[in-house]
Amino acid sequence: MRKGNYRCWVSLWVAAGLCLAASSQAWAQHDHDHQADASSAKPKPPRVFLDKSPRIVEYQLKRLSNEQLLLIETEPSDAKFDPVYMAILTREGMARSHRDAALAALVTLRQTDPVTVLADALAKVDGSGEAARQTRQALARMLLSQPPDVLAAAEPTLQRMLAADDPLVSGVAYAALIVSGHPDQAWQHATAHERLPLLLANLGLVEDAQRLAPLFERTVELASAGPASTRAAAILALKHIPGDNKLKFKLAAAAVQDDSLRDAAVQTLLTIPREDRDPATSLALVDWLVGFAERTPAADRTSASFLDAMELVEQLLPAIPADAATAYRQRLRNTVVRVVRIRTVEEEMRYDTPYFAVEAGRPVQVVLINEDLMPHNLVITVPGALKEVAELGLQVGPTGGKDGKQYVPDTDKVLFATHMVPAHQQETLTFTAPEEPGEYPYVCTFPRHWMRMYGVMVVVKDLDAWLRNPVEPKDPVGSNRAFVQSWTIDDFPDLETSLRGRSMQIGEKLFVEATCAQCHKLGPVGVGNVGPELSGVFAKYKGDARTVLQEILDPSHRIDDKYAVHMILDVDGKTHTGLVVGEDQQTIRLLENPESTEPTVIAKEDIEEQVKTSNSMMPKGLLDRFSQDEILEILAFIQAHQAPPSATSGP
Repeated sequence: MRKGNYRCWVSLWVAAGLCLAASSQAWAQHDHDHQADASSAKPKPPRVFLDKSPRIVEYQLKRLSNEQLLLIETEPSDAKFDPVYMAILTREGMARSHRDAALAALVTLRQTDPVTVLADALAKVDGSGEAARQTRQALARMLLSQPPDVLAAAEPTLQRMLAADDPLVSGVAYAALIVSGHPDQAWQHATAHERLPLLLANLGLVEDAQRLAPLFERTVELASAGPASTRAAAILALKHIPGDNKLKFKLAAAAVQDDSLRDAAVQTLLTIPREDRDPATSLALVDWLVGFAERTPAADRTSASFLDAMELVEQLLPAIPADAATAYRQRLRNTVVRVVRIRTVEEEMRYDTPYFAVEAGRPVQVVLINEDLMPHNLVITVPGALKEVAELGLQVGPTGGKDGKQYVPDTDKVLFATHMVPAHQQETLTFTAPEEPGEYPYVCTFPRHWMRMYGVMVVVKDLDAWLRNPVEPKDPVGSNRAFVQSWTIDDFPDLETSLRGRSMQIGEKLFVEATCAQCHKLGPVGVGNVGPELSGVFAKYKGDARTVLQEILDPSHRIDDKYAVHMILDVDGKTHTGLVVGEDQQTIRLLENPESTEPTVIAKEDIEEQVKTSNSMMPKGLLDRFSQDEILEILAFIQAHQAPPSATSGP
């Protein structure tokens, strides 16, 4: 390992029985709680001397992998295990279920509240690397997910956090005060200590936007006058606060011409519903922004802020008179290339853009921004060829492909394609749109991603006419399902009763339609070999349907150490993502492709940074397009097809 470049080292311990010849089986055995089957060798509980000084105890615990740390036999009533629980709570890459259990134990041991424990944990995590950032974010989410009355009762702790020099800690405290029902107190403190920009910057942490409503008028006042830094923070914060959208639009629009406020104003304007955008103000904005594009040097036209401004113009053009829109469109054509930015959604294996339109025969740039931990690409195909191209991409694999691009088949049915884009990186495709109008699918061709990760590029003759009356394209894989909601286990309160009287025929149909059968087998149903056989999942959880459903809805809730996703940045700047299936003193072997039988071998001296994440390989949101009743049908079908205990239990 190169010490000079080294920023984060995650200790690894891989089960002794896992061998390269069986590396593909690591994926086949990967179940929703990521427990290895009985044939995998398990490490023995480590010897840790907890009666030593705190520094020595901390040193011992830091040397353990997550899996070893979790094997320590603990007792929630014995204070000597306090550092073990704190290590679990603050360790990078730890699943939420383990953090929750450690938090509960520390609350019992210390006879205190969860907010105080989490505040201590946040202060304990230091470092500026990606692993530390992810851990602190996880702890902040845990703190802010506490019930409002629990947060309110912990006001002394929140006051202590507000006084912290660390802006993350104090920012979380402001958000916690608001969640607890005390927005006035948060505002008064920030005003008295000249930290209003910090408070405003953390309003996005509050999930229930209605709790921010009392701050609307005060934020509008700050956005209208005062120091530029505070005005910018207030304008940007308005996108999180429910209130008069028409007022937001006019206020932010008035700030666009100010260099110090423009970026914040544009970002907020992009969030205003189109029906709340005043036509006259929209026309004035388009006029100024098109002129701004013409005045901007070519070298500066690729920045994120410039692209935000051009995206706003694209949104506003349909709201102004058609003849004016046509004239402005022509001016833009003489200045900039139409840019479409498509982001991946972390953990959900989907693009954030289901479709977009381009004008036939015109140049266009598509920017794929990968905000997920897995590598993804974007391949645009001829109409009707999505599935065929995805299957051909699987055959090509990671070692070859069109123009050397992994998983991209060399066929005329592929029009344009990115490389595999690593986590937190991006790639731009520049091309001329096809001359023939139609619906051209785009898809990620990484193995099995095509089932969820796709969209449509709509090629039209007149872009402005289409934008004024957009028509949603057909789903390229034939799904007619719309988003229902992001389901959580709390949406299923009386699960045992709800599972009674279900139809096995309906359950089987939905099991297949939800793509469960693509990765899993359940008796005779399913062709998948990536996920485990599901006929023993209820036995694994002792018949607890609630736990099984939670693992389906939130796959990252509980993750075994050996099935955690690792991100490795090498010295050449390339990011590798996958499961660690082997390690020796010189190398780490990483399984990046679930269809591969050979892992990627990376020399340790070539590793710049390694981060073990707390994310599952299984995406969340798989059932967000299904109704509550349909989810119950699927769960009842799985429950009804469990093998007898003797067939699933280990020796």
